[in-house]
Formats: sequence, structure tokens, C-alpha cells
Amino acid sequence: MAINTLEAASMYSEELDRLFTQKSVTGFFADNAFGARFVGAKTVIVPDIDFQGLADYDRDTGFTRGAITVSNTSYTMQMDRARSLQIDREDLDETGIANLAGKILGEYVRTKVVPECDAYCLSKLSGLAISRGNTITGDTDKPISALNQLIANVQKKVGFDSELVAFIDCGMYARIANSEELSKMITVSDFKQGDVNLTVKSLNGVALIPVVSERMKTAYTFNSGAAGGFVPQNNAKTTFMLVCAKDSAHLMKKTEKMRIFAPDQNPDADAFKFDYRIYYDVFVKKSGLDAIWAWIAPAVTVTTQPKDATVTEGSITGTLTVAANSESNATLTYQWYVCDANGTNAVKVAGANAASLTIPKDLVAGEYYFYAVVTADGLAEVTSAKAKITVN
Repeated sequence: MAINTLEAASMYSEELDRLFTQKSVTGFFADNAFGARFVGAKTVIVPDIDFQGLADYDRDTGFTRGAITVSNTSYTMQMDRARSLQIDREDLDETGIANLAGKILGEYVRTKVVPECDAYCLSKLSGLAISRGNTITGDTDKPISALNQLIANVQKKVGFDSELVAFIDCGMYARIANSEELSKMITVSDFKQGDVNLTVKSLNGVALIPVVSERMKTAYTFNSGAAGGFVPQNNAKTTFMLVCAKDSAHLMKKTEKMRIFAPDQNPDADAFKFDYRIYYDVFVKKSGLDAIWAWIAPAVTVTTQPKDATVTEGSITGTLTVAANSESNATLTYQWYVCDANGTNAVKVAGANAASLTIPKDLVAGEYYFYAVVTADGLAEVTSAKAKITVN
């Protein structure tokens, strides 16, 4: 079976990079990377320029000399992520490799790479806002007021001529979209992301970008090893809104590489092998640190974690229990999930929406992992620790 692996790898890499830009809500930050440069394997230099203000002109001495200060700040890249995928030779025919491989790789970027990159970038920006005290306490019944306050705080720093963007948790976005007050103020505008022009809703020129809740947490664990993926850290908070200047952050991608091996080149199996690697991070210049503001949900804290249990197949009994409280005394709801050992590939347990879960009686011998998501007033979420159920 013939395939020009070098040409195909180049073609797929370009297409996957374009797909990343289109699907990632933070992909446009890569447009700000110009001017930055790499030094060594892990270090990137981002320039920050400062000027002295105007002074009086003197008719005898002329111009008052000023200075241009260029400070180069070094940042260390953190996210070096990769995965190797294989498709058995027998799963493809001579004409199907390009089509099926493109679909598989595109789906991998869309469902695995983009969500992780967005989650990392947004959690890092939220963390910067929290560390600098650039947060507000909003009223969930008045989300527009909170949004306007965030916009005003950013505009105090960058002025009114800078393009702003608002990342909004999907639950909060739904409340905003249902507001009669906002429906009269909202407009549709063009939003440039790489070489792609998108149509987004905006408020007073500020692009409103809805983000799924799983990407709007303040902290994540990015798994290594076979399972990979990412999960919110226990007791991570929800970021309701994050507003910043469009050019405030720099998404640096040193490597976004695809390697393709035909079956005859693959020493491990009679299969096509696809190696994907992305080495990236997001940085904020010193001058932009106070141009990032966030509304962080009140803490929802898990006070009692579900505990591991060992049961016997055919006579399974017992329950898993979680307890939590809300900083804002919100109404709490629960949903249980079953997942793998790393907390990924979670599947909702149907009907399991109470603080306690009866261990399913139809489990066969093996190990199972369960956790609960606790939601406050249908918005802020917190994830419990995993409980391992061993069935003998």
C-alpha cells in the first residue's frame, strides 16, 4: 500500500493547525505571538516596550530627550503533550487511508487537543487574575451588570480603542442570552481568528465567546501516561466570566507536528502509525497583567469524599456518599459519573442525581471508578475525588 508519508504529514499538519485555530476558543491568542522568539529548548522571550511621555518643547534647547525601554522577559514552556495512534492495515483499503486518517486526526484534535489547550489557557489566565486581585463579586441574577463591570475594569487599563473579548461559562451565557435587557443591546460582529473570520455575538463591541463548563475551571490536572487527558482538580472553582484585551496573551506553539508511518515503516505493528505532538504555553506580558479580569464563582467545597469499597460479584451492596457546602448558601444538585482510573472518559450514571449513589448491582469482577459533580444554583461546579470499587 503506497503512501507518500512526508507529503501527507505536511498536509495533515497544516490542516490540523487550521482546524485548531477554527475550533479553539483561545486559538486567536496565537496571532499575538509575533515578536516573541525562542531561546533554547524551553525558553521563549517576549518583548515589552515602554516609552516616556511627552514633555514641553523648549525654543532654546529644542526637544527633551526621552527613552525607549525594551525589556525582554523570559518564560518557560510547560505543556509538551503528545500521542501516538495506530490504524490497522486491514481497517483501510488502498483509497481509504487519506479519507479515514483525515477524519480520525481531525476528530482527535477537535475532541482532545482543543479542549485541553483551551482549559489550560483559560485556567492560567484566571489564575493570573486571581493572583493579582483582579476579580469581582457579581450577582448571578444580574449577569449583565457583572459583565459591564469586568469590561469597565479592563478598559481602565487598556483604554476604549482596544479590542476586548469576554469568555463566558456556558451556563452563565445562557442566562445572559435569555435576558430581555441584553437582547436589545446585543449585536453580531466579525471576529478574526488566524486567517479565519468568525461571526460572534458582541456587547458594545466586546466579543462574547461561550465556553463549555469543563474548560472554565481555575485548576486542572493534566494526566501523563497511557490514559492522558485532563480533569478539574478537586475543589477547583468555576470561572463565570473572563474579560481581557484580545492582544493581552500570547499563545506560543513551538511544535505542532504530525508524523505518519506506513505499515512497512512501522516496527511495532502492521498498521499505519500517526504521531502527534504539540508543545505550547500561553504568556502575558508584564504590561498586560492588569488587563485580565475575572468573575470567579463562590467556592463549592466537598466536605465528605466518596470512599473506596470492595464488594463481591452477585451480592453487591453499599453506597457512595458525597457532602458539600456552598460559600453562597446556594442550592446544591448532584450527578454521579463512572470513569477510568485517571478520571477521564466519564459517562453519566443515569438517574444518579442524589448525594448518595447505590453501587450498581450488575457490576462484574474488576475495578470501577465513580465520582460526583456538585453544582450550585445550576452554575458553579465542583468535582469530588474518585472512589474505586473493587468487585471480587
